[in-house]
Amino acid sequence: MRCLSCHERFFPMPSWESVLLLKEEEPLCQMCAEQLVALGGEGCCSTCSRHIHTQYKREGVCLDCWRWEQQEYTKGLLTMNRSLYEYNSFLKEWLAVYKFRGDAIVASYFAKLLSVMYHHFFQGDLVVPVPLSEKRLKARGFNQASLIMEGWAEDHDVLARVEGEKQSKKSRKQRISQVTDQPFRMNEQGIELVRGRSIVLVDDIYTTGTTVRQVARLLKEAGAQKVSSMTVGR
Repeated sequence: MRCLSCHERFFPMPSWESVLLLKEEEPLCQMCAEQLVALGGEGCCSTCSRHIHTQYKREGVCLDCWRWEQQEYTKGLLTMNRSLYEYNSFLKEWLAVYKFRGDAIVASYFAKLLSVMYHHFFQGDLVVPVPLSEKRLKARGFNQASLIMEGWAEDHDVLARVEGEKQSKKSRKQRISQVTDQPFRMNEQGIELVRGRSIVLVDDIYTTGTTVRQVARLLKEAGAQKVSSMTVGR
């Protein structure tokens, strides 16, 4: 079979689980699989999931999350974020190719893993993908956040995004400083859906945490009880 990432041919390691069809074969070759760094456990921030060293931890969380909670405007907006993998150079390149091509097979791979994460951490929460602007959606042809929800969650069209400059073109400092801006709006049917509910946002990447907090403020103003997020990369 061919690796889902590098597309080179490889032979999966046989196991009784795969032979008995109890477990699907791993779609990544060993070289690519070893470059994915899974997140979770004691070495990660309890709020955002990133790997942190002791010297960069304060009150059990990374310095980024600690600083967000020191600001009155952003305090308590996000309950927690859970991510599958560290956003290293390998995952960055793979996600860039995925977003350019909209590869349904790659989306399905991430969707299965996110489904497991959802049922473990967020069972019963309303799932809301972070939307693209209409212009970017037309140019790309799909929303990568909605695509990785297929098979385990429904997109209820809760949010819309107004036009604006791509986040990837902005520096880290610029992104964080724009947390008080509001590039999102509620769709009419979304207000009734979120009122009194716990929400989990879905996106491909958590970088500074600005975007999910912008959305979280909007959802809480509309009556959401609490807001968390889950992503492929952190």
